[in-house]
Formats: sequence, structure tokens, C-alpha cells
Amino acid sequence: MKAPLVAVLICGTMVLLSTPAGKSQNPESGANGSSATGRENKTAQVYAELDKAPQKARVRANPLEHDPDAIAAGRLLFEDHCAECHGAQAEGGKKAPSLRVPEVQNATPGTLFWLLTNGVVRKGMPVWSKLPEPQRWQVVRFLKSLGAPPAASPEAAAKPATKQANR
Repeated sequence: MKAPLVAVLICGTMVLLSTPAGKSQNPESGANGSSATGRENKTAQVYAELDKAPQKARVRANPLEHDPDAIAAGRLLFEDHCAECHGAQAEGGKKAPSLRVPEVQNATPGTLFWLLTNGVVRKGMPVWSKLPEPQRWQVVRFLKSLGAPPAASPEAAAKPATKQANR
């Protein structure tokens, strides 16, 4: 064989061997072969447990909805029982997802209460049914007070980070 043909064959083989099985070289894919759609599917799977709440649970109203002390009490309970996995600001971490995302923030209080009560043991979320019911409602009240993280507006992204740049 001629040297250029051998070089092409070697390079082609190297490319094939360097691409993990099942991963595409699609330009829309990330460096690890995951696509935006793959990430969206994973996100949907993480929050799919919310959809499993029965209708009877979904429609339950939080009896502490108008209790001015419920948010502060829920914050303390969250710090004691939830922050280790969900992060101090409920932004998520290696062990558990963010609780500030629209999927959680748009869920009904009854749905969140149901999930707290029943957990998702196979995914690492403990069952909190031994926590007294009023305390579970306080945690729900705290979670709902967080809201989703604000999306960065194009105007905010275009502004300088500090005002000292203009001085």
C-alpha cells in the first residue's frame, strides 16, 4: 500500500475508536455526546414524580398558606432536613435536583406535600411521613416562597458588572 492510503486508514480507525459506542458526532451534541434534547428528557424524568401525585393530593390546600411564621419555620426545617441534598438555597446539588425550577414552583402545594410525605426512595428522596403534618406544610410554604430563579434579561447581560467601570 502507498503511505498516504495507510495514513488515511489509520486516521479513520482512530476517529472510529475515539467515538464511544452509541455517541454521535452531531454538532448539536455536547462534548460528552449528550444533546439538548437528552438533557431536557433527563430533566423531565427528574421532575416526573410530581406528576404521580393523585388528584386528591394535588387539590389539597396548604392550611398554613396565610400563616406569617410558616415560611421562617419551613426554612429552618429545610436547613435541617433538606439542604444537605438540595443545597442551602434549594438550587440543587450532586445528590438532588433544584427546587427553584418551574416544575416545582408551579406544582400545587398539595403535590409538594404528597411528595414530601411519600418520598422517592428509589431515587434517594426520603419519606418524611414521620415529620408532623404541620411541619411538612411549613416546608411546602417555604419552598413555594422561593420562586424560580430569575432569568437573565438581555439588557442585564449587556450592562457592565460594576459601576466602577464607568468612573
